[in-house]
Amino acid sequence: MITIDLITGFLGSGKTTFIKKYARYLMDQGLKIGILENDFGAVNVDMLLLQELLGEQCDLEMVSGGCDKDCHIRRFKTKLIAMGMSGYDRVIVEPSGIFDVDEFFDSLREDPLDQWYEIGNVITIVDALLNLRLSEESDYLLASEVADAGKVIISHADEADPWQIDGTVQHLNQALAKIKCKRQLTNEDVIAENMEQLSEKALDAVFHCGYRLESYCKLDAGDYRGFDSVYFMNAEISEEKLKEAAVKILLDPACGNVFRIKGFIRKGSGWLQLNATRSVVELRPIGTGQEVLIVIGENLKAEVISDIFGAKPAV
Repeated sequence: MITIDLITGFLGSGKTTFIKKYARYLMDQGLKIGILENDFGAVNVDMLLLQELLGEQCDLEMVSGGCDKDCHIRRFKTKLIAMGMSGYDRVIVEPSGIFDVDEFFDSLREDPLDQWYEIGNVITIVDALLNLRLSEESDYLLASEVADAGKVIISHADEADPWQIDGTVQHLNQALAKIKCKRQLTNEDVIAENMEQLSEKALDAVFHCGYRLESYCKLDAGDYRGFDSVYFMNAEISEEKLKEAAVKILLDPACGNVFRIKGFIRKGSGWLQLNATRSVVELRPIGTGQEVLIVIGENLKAEVISDIFGAKPAV
C-alpha cells in the first residue's frame, strides 16, 4: 500500500516551506514521492514554489478550487485514484489553510482508496506569531487541524520569544477545549525550530509521528462561507508599492480580515515571490513565476483591496 501524509496548517503558517524540507528528507531515504496540492481557489501559487523538487523521485499534482465543496471532494478523490496507479512509495497532501480535516479521513475510508492507501502522518504547521484574536470559524479550523496531528511544528520559532511560543501553544489548547476536544498539547507533541533549518532529529521525529483520531464538536457552518479570496492577474505594480499595499491591506479592517497575500510580480527578466502575513512581508527572487497576486481571508472587501493595489480583480 502507499503511505499518505497530510500536512495541514492555517493560512501563511509555512506548509510549503516545510514540505520542501520533508520531501527532500523522504527522497534521501530512497522513496519515490508524489505531492498533491489541494488548494482553496482557482490559482495554485504554492505549486510553483515546489517546482524545484521535480525529478525522477518526485512528481507534483494539483487539485484547484474554483468550484463547490462536493465538486472539489470529487476532484480530490479522482486525483488520488490516478496517483495510486503511479508507483509512489509515499504521497504528501498539502491542502489549503481552509480545510476540513475530516474530508481527508473520510475520502481514504472509501473504496477504492482504502485498498491503495494507508495513512502515515498528520503534521500541522502553526505560526509562532499567530494572531491570537481569531474569529470563531478560524479558531475552529485551527483546532480541528491540530486535534489529529502526530506532531505540531511551530514555524517562525526563531523570530519569536519563548513567551510568544508558549502563548501560541496555550491558544491552541484553548481552541481545542472550545470545540470540546479532550486533547491538550504537551511538549512531546510540539517541535519549535527554524523551519529553514529543521534538524535531522526533528525530521526523524516527524517521519515517525503518526496521527491521532480525536472527537470534537463540528462547527455548524461547515462550509465556511465567510472565507474568500481575491485574485489579481497581470497587475503592474512595483516592488516598493507592492510591499506598502500588502501591509496596508493586512492591517486595514476596511479590507476585511486578511490572513495572507501571496503571488508573484515581474522584476526585469526575472520574478519576485510575495509572501505576506501580519507577522512578515517577504519579497524574494524566484526562478519561475506567474503574474498573479492572491488575497485570502474572511469577509473580504474586493473594491477596497482593488483601490489599494490600483488594479482590477480577476473575474
